[in-house]
Amino acid sequence: MNRILKNSVFGDKRYELLLEDLDRTKHDLDSAYTNLSNAVEPDLIDCYIYEVQSVQMRYKFLLGRVKQIEDSYAKNPLEAGS
Repeated sequence: MNRILKNSVFGDKRYELLLEDLDRTKHDLDSAYTNLSNAVEPDLIDCYIYEVQSVQMRYKFLLGRVKQIEDSYAKNPLEAGS
């Protein structure tokens, strides 16, 4: 039983780091949306539009990686942690 928990996706340090990065990126996205909604200068509006798009792409990438890891674990939980 201990080996199963040790090899679980939730015990994987890389997975934990990925989740932390995903959480940080979510916070960055919320911040970028807030900045965009408060901007009045055209140059700042453009800047925040690009920032939102950039952070959205990063969030999408990280979310895809998390799903990929979770799917690989769901298919074969004993080998996913290796």
